[in-house]
Amino acid sequence: RAGRDLVEMELAAVNTVVTVTSTHQNRLADRGNKISVSSLKIAHSLSWLFCLVRSLFPKKQREPKGPSQNVPGWKLFGKVPARESAPKDSRTIQQVGVPAGTSPTQPQQGRRKNLEFEPLSTTALILEDRPANLPAKSVEEAQRHRQEYDEMVAEAKKRELKEAQRKRKEMKERFKQEESIANAMVVWNNDILPNWENTRNTRRVRELWWQGLPPNVRGKVWSLAIGNELNITPELYEIFLSRAKERWRSFSETGSETEADDGASLADRESSLDLIKLDISRTFPPLFIFQKGGPYHDLLHSVLGAYTCYRPDVGYVQGMSFIAAVLILNLEEADAFIAFANLLNKPCQLAFFRVDHDLMLKYFAAFEVFFEENLPRLFNHFQSSNLTPDLYLIDWIFTLYSKSLPLDVACRVWDVFCRDGEEFLFRTGLGILRLYEDVLLQLDFIRSAQFLTRLPEDIGSDRLFACIAAAPMLNGNRKWSQETVERGKPQQRCSS
Repeated sequence: RAGRDLVEMELAAVNTVVTVTSTHQNRLADRGNKISVSSLKIAHSLSWLFCLVRSLFPKKQREPKGPSQNVPGWKLFGKVPARESAPKDSRTIQQVGVPAGTSPTQPQQGRRKNLEFEPLSTTALILEDRPANLPAKSVEEAQRHRQEYDEMVAEAKKRELKEAQRKRKEMKERFKQEESIANAMVVWNNDILPNWENTRNTRRVRELWWQGLPPNVRGKVWSLAIGNELNITPELYEIFLSRAKERWRSFSETGSETEADDGASLADRESSLDLIKLDISRTFPPLFIFQKGGPYHDLLHSVLGAYTCYRPDVGYVQGMSFIAAVLILNLEEADAFIAFANLLNKPCQLAFFRVDHDLMLKYFAAFEVFFEENLPRLFNHFQSSNLTPDLYLIDWIFTLYSKSLPLDVACRVWDVFCRDGEEFLFRTGLGILRLYEDVLLQLDFIRSAQFLTRLPEDIGSDRLFACIAAAPMLNGNRKWSQETVERGKPQQRCSS
C-alpha cells in the first residue's frame, strides 16, 4: 500500500508538470515560437519515467572501503602481484597496521641509506597482515612479526655483504695474478727465451719457473725443457701419421675378415685402434673438445696413432691420451708429437708405460723413504691400513696428474716437472698427501684409496705448491737421485 500511495503521489506530480508545461507552451506559441507537440510529449514521458524510477529504486549509498582489503600479510617464497593502493616499499609495509603512538623498533630509512645495495633474498619475503576473513593481529603479534622480519632482512644483508666482499677479494687477486702473468710474459719473451742456454739454470729463472709459466710461453718452454733427443722432425711425424692412417683404412676395410688372425695381430689392433678410440672419448670430458665432433678430436687421434707406429714396442697404453691432450692444448700438432715421444722416452715414463714391474717397485720404494721422512704419522697410518703407494701413484704418474688435478693446476705441475724432472712428480705426490693429511688420518683403507684416486676438484695451485715446498726430497743427506740410483735405476732429468 505504501508503494501504491507513492505511485499516486508521483502521478500527481507528473500532472502538475504537464499543466505547467501546457501553460508554457501556450505562452511560447503566443510569442511566435514553433515547437513540435510530439517532441514535448516525448519529453513529458521521459520526465515522468525518470521520476518514477528514481522514486522506486533509490540510489545506493557508497560504503567506505575497509582498511583490511589492502593491508599486508605474510607471503613466503613468492612474489605478490602489485596493487594500485598497496604499499610498494618495505618501509611503507612495515608502517601499515602500527597503532597510533607506536613507532618501529628501528629507523628503517636511516639504516637503508648506509647500505650499498638491497639484499636480493628479501624480495621473496614480504611482510603483510592477515586477510580480512581472519582475526586481526594483536599489537604484540604484529610487533613480533615485524621484529622477525627485520632479523631475516638483516641476516640476508649480512650474507650478501659477505659474499660481495668475497667476490671483490677474488677479483682483486685475479687482477693481481693477471698483472703478474703479464709482467712475467715480458721477462720470458725478452730476457729468458732469447738466451735460453745461459739463463735456464739461474736462480731468478728458477724462481719464475716455480711460480708458473705464462700460458702463451708455456708450450715453447716445455719444448725447450723436454728437448728432442730422438731427433724427430715434422717430416718424420707426417710419415708415421700416414702409416697410421693406412692401418686405420685397412682395418676398416678388412677388419671383419681378420678376426681369426693370430693373437699378436688381434692384440695390436686392440691397443692401437679400439683402446685409442675408447680413451679419447674419456679424455677431459667436461671440456668436450677431444670427443668425437670436438675441435681437437682428430689431432689427438693423429698424435696417438702416429706414436703407435713410431713405437710399436710400447704401443698405446691407457693414460697416454691425457698427456698428449695437454701437449696439444699448448703446442702445434707436430711439436706436440715431438714433445710427446721424447717425454715418454724418459726412464720413469718408459718404466711405467712398458709396465716394468721391477723398476716400478723401485720407484715406489724410493717414494716411501721420503714419505716416511716427511709425513711419519700418515706413513704409519697407511702401513697399518696396508695402503701401498701403487694404489694411488700409478694413476698419478701415468697421466702426469692431468687426470687427477684440475687442468690449470696440472699445467703448473708440468711446468716444474719440466724443470726438475721425475723427482718433482713424486714430490707432488708428497704435497698432495700433506695437503690432505688430516683428512686421510680419519679414513680407513677403502675410503683412503677412493679419496686418493678421486681427489677434490677445488684444489688450489697456491695451497698445493705450499705443501710441495714443505716436502723436500731429502732423507738425511741423501737426495732422490741417490736413492733411485742405489736401487738400480739410471737417473735422467726431463729437461736434459
